Amino acid sequence: MLTAGQASDMTAVPDLLAGLPVPTTVVADRGYDSNAVLDLIRRSGAEPAIPSTSQRTVRRSVDMAIYRQRNLVERFFCSLKHFRRIATRFDKLARNFLATVLLGSARLWLQAYESTP
Repeated sequence: MLTAGQASDMTAVPDLLAGLPVPTTVVADRGYDSNAVLDLIRRSGAEPAIPSTSQRTVRRSVDMAIYRQRNLVERFFCSLKHFRRIATRFDKLARNFLATVLLGSARLWLQAYESTP
């Protein structure tokens, strides 16, 4: 899902959760640690794996084995940002930017899975 560059990612959480099959665990970083997001995740029947921010007085425990798997997604986005056109958001139209992201993703997938002799 593509949101405006100046919009908070929190605005997309309800739509992202609605588009998923019923998850058992939702993994996110500290930026998604808000009561509204946590309640939304619990109402969907899932358990949040979101570390607490430093402002919370009562800290939640998070299964670190599950939370570490988030690293795979973060590394993918980091490698996707190596494409200059994606990193600088060169395209003005959302459909063109999304097409560039899809092309970059396909190229990364092909590099990872190309056969070697």
